[in-house]
Amino acid sequence: MKRSVYYGDYIQLNKLLHAQKPLSSIHEENLFIIVHQSFELWFKQIILDLDSIISTFSQKALKETELQMIVTRLSRIIQIQKLLLPKFDILETMSPMEFLEFRDLLMPASGFQSVQFRELEIKFGLKKDLRMKIGGETIISRFNKKDRKYLLQLETGPSLLQQLEKWLERTPFLLVEKFDFWNSYKKVVSDMLKSDEKFIRKNPTITSDQKESELQNLKHIRATFNLLIEKKSGNDKLSRKAQISALFIMLYREEPILHLPYRLLSALMDIEENFRSFRLRHALLAQRMLGTKIGTGGSSGHEYLKRTVDSSNIFNDLLNLSTFLIPKSKLPKLPKELKSKMGFAYDL
Repeated sequence: MKRSVYYGDYIQLNKLLHAQKPLSSIHEENLFIIVHQSFELWFKQIILDLDSIISTFSQKALKETELQMIVTRLSRIIQIQKLLLPKFDILETMSPMEFLEFRDLLMPASGFQSVQFRELEIKFGLKKDLRMKIGGETIISRFNKKDRKYLLQLETGPSLLQQLEKWLERTPFLLVEKFDFWNSYKKVVSDMLKSDEKFIRKNPTITSDQKESELQNLKHIRATFNLLIEKKSGNDKLSRKAQISALFIMLYREEPILHLPYRLLSALMDIEENFRSFRLRHALLAQRMLGTKIGTGGSSGHEYLKRTVDSSNIFNDLLNLSTFLIPKSKLPKLPKELKSKMGFAYDL
């Protein structure tokens, strides 16, 4: 017989509603707890989706249905991230003076000690040597022994960034009969830069100062292209081969077989942007509530959080690939045989 399920029992409502244990009688402390608890609940869902994505990505070959599932779950993570940002607006309905009424009771507890947020960073692919330190110590040193052991163990496991790199490196179509994407792309870029330089030098309407400025800019552009064309930058997280594959997907995203891979890359770039927005909102909240005061976790508060916005990026290599995009009209033409293989009828 079907068991009767009661709503409150199913979602453990009684536990949820009694999980707030303020340390003071200050009215706003309950709000502070609920907002942070809601953060943690959504972090849990992101971790569940992320675990399933990493597990699926670990396979040697991905089916279209599995790739669709990955894109769908990444899209859900994006929507959850968007849901988290307005929670800072809710916290800002509490004035700094109201926060100060119970702030000292929280020390040394801090949002830095969110195990799930650090788990997200690790599983997405933020390396421990790239994390900013607090007072010369690593973030993980601020956790208790049990949580510290758990996080250190996670760092030995696979991350989404690592699985993405392996998947991109397996991208077909870059080198097939009658078509070498990389050499074709390099030639197009070289011809474009030479044409631009010739135009600048021979254009009589451009002044000497303007020519010098434009040529310097062109030199910078050429050097930037060479980072990908000739070598890997020391700051890159993805291998050169993976970046070239991602560039191929972005340039030829209109080909049917690349629709889903392009959506996947776009989703990861959205996730990167949302992470930065989250960190920035956190920094601005700290400044609004504390000014230049030291945070409850012992950091420099707003200044520390602001620096993490750019230092803690994960999928920055994908965002930077826009540097290497070229006009659609200049794309190396795909051979007819290859285009037919990249259509809907072709089965990998």
